[in-house]
Amino acid sequence: MTEEERIEFPRYFLRIAYDGTNYHGWQRQPNAHSVQAEIESALCKVLRLAKVVTIGCGRTDTGVHASDFYLHFVPERNGIQTSETLFRLQQVVAKDISIKELIQVNHRAHARFDAFERSYEYRLIQRRDPFLRHHTLFFPHALNFELMNAAASQLLGRHDFASFCKSGGGQTTTICEVRRAEWVNENSVYVFHITADRFLRNMVRAVVGTLLEVGLGIMSVEEFVDVIHAGRRGAAGDSVKPQGLFLTQIKYPDSTFERNNHLGNDE
Repeated sequence: MTEEERIEFPRYFLRIAYDGTNYHGWQRQPNAHSVQAEIESALCKVLRLAKVVTIGCGRTDTGVHASDFYLHFVPERNGIQTSETLFRLQQVVAKDISIKELIQVNHRAHARFDAFERSYEYRLIQRRDPFLRHHTLFFPHALNFELMNAAASQLLGRHDFASFCKSGGGQTTTICEVRRAEWVNENSVYVFHITADRFLRNMVRAVVGTLLEVGLGIMSVEEFVDVIHAGRRGAAGDSVKPQGLFLTQIKYPDSTFERNNHLGNDE
């Protein structure tokens, strides 16, 4: 089907959240279970279609979570029902996925390319908590969070983040603009908040791993700045484990939702 033919059918954004513990990331894979495969399977069942192709707002790695994630799809039919579609999706999708919202958008809207800002959190605890083991990093070593925030502030602005980028990501540029980067103590869960216009493959986990070296006294703030400018992955610290990482917010321009028809809220 050509793009011109697909324009005849309505386009939808689906807003979801998921616990990534049992998935090999967002992206569909031939020999591993993914969030995308679960969503597409649910859409096929509910819409009674043989195939539904989704495009996500980004990719999350194995074990990474999302409390805010958008995807778009174009069902090859003239329209879908409203509240019933949302309700049925919630019934058939896996229990570790939440279907939040279904939005009809303009026919050019794109879940990945229209997003102009993304936010992640990395969550760390220093006292073992069995109820948080799948959603935080247990790190019992003393950390200097003041120094870690001094280093994190050096990430702000537009820089080349090649030092924190895993090879093979397919990106055409390693330049990103970071708009927030700070550690916050939230009821004894230490949360690293980072917001940028875009992120590179494995970037947040590499940044956090390097900041932990600053907090441990292995690396100075000045040396952290040198890592940013080095432009090679080997200059930075090891990537932290995935379970503490959450994609928490995606922002789009108003024009993406210009139809502004929030399905499920109109009945």
